[in-house]
Amino acid sequence: MSSSRPYSSRPYLARALYQWLLDNDLTPYIVVDAEQPGVEVPRQFVQNGQIVLNLSPGAVRDLFIESEALGFSARFGGVPMQVMVPTSALVAIYARENGVGMVFGHEPVLAPAETPESGPGLTSVDGEVDAGEEEGEAPQAEAPPRKGKPSLRVIK
Repeated sequence: MSSSRPYSSRPYLARALYQWLLDNDLTPYIVVDAEQPGVEVPRQFVQNGQIVLNLSPGAVRDLFIESEALGFSARFGGVPMQVMVPTSALVAIYARENGVGMVFGHEPVLAPAETPESGPGLTSVDGEVDAGEEEGEAPQAEAPPRKGKPSLRVIK
């Protein structure tokens, strides 16, 4: 790809989670940062700068989730409206029934490779070989110590 635009994982994860929620007969809801530029939502339902929207197939029409934005048509209080949410304004996607889903933080954005011949590769961090390892052997990765139940922490 020769685009100089950064790549975000957010639209890919949102599409996958949306499909997974539907496949499991759950109702997909999204949380949107309504204060970001380009967000087109019914302002009367915005609270504390955010809005929660139902994305179930019965609630929306013509849903699309693309690299730059997601959008759909819906009725709010009987009034039809076109909703547009830039992917950077997507805060979370989750199931109404049980809250299972994902909160999107400030993700690092990966820039495309500068030159076509540069590809993925590995480099040594410190060049040292641990004691007991022979040159040419793959070092054994140590598992991080486990401490209780895993949890998700949002860092702002």
